[in-house]
Amino acid sequence: MNLRPREDLLNPVDEAAMARAAEVLGPARHGYLAVLQPGSGWPGLSRVALGRDAEGVPLILISKLSAHFGALAADARCCLLVGEPGSGDPLAHARLSIDCLAERVDEAERPALRERFVAWQPKAALYVDFADFAFWRLRPQQASFNAGFGKAYALDAALLARLLERVVQAGPN
Repeated sequence: MNLRPREDLLNPVDEAAMARAAEVLGPARHGYLAVLQPGSGWPGLSRVALGRDAEGVPLILISKLSAHFGALAADARCCLLVGEPGSGDPLAHARLSIDCLAERVDEAERPALRERFVAWQPKAALYVDFADFAFWRLRPQQASFNAGFGKAYALDAALLARLLERVVQAGPN
């Protein structure tokens, strides 16, 4: 079943939409991660701290004790939602829902990612070196961008790659 909106209801992705999506993703320091729970298949949702690797791919640092660690180990499919509601109607504010494939990061990459992540999430220095914590990359596959009422866009893998490049070029926020 395809849960994406009908194509005739979507706006074409133009430069303004890409710029606005970068404004939502670029400064995001946390998001909401949806996973499929092993065994039951029920969705699970958690707030996660975000970082980025050198290519702009979202990173999370999670404990083996968390339900979403086991869920990602069992099924790499997940969805990351970013976007901060402002005052008024929260549905009027931009948000980006990214379908991702999660991959646990190899220990050889850990030192470089540790430095990047702690620079982005300073409080993570308290637990980043705990043995039960691991980094996961959330590799974007497709996304739904809602920039406000009547401003819905679908981003495929190629557009997401351009979006990540744009976020990296903008630098730290």
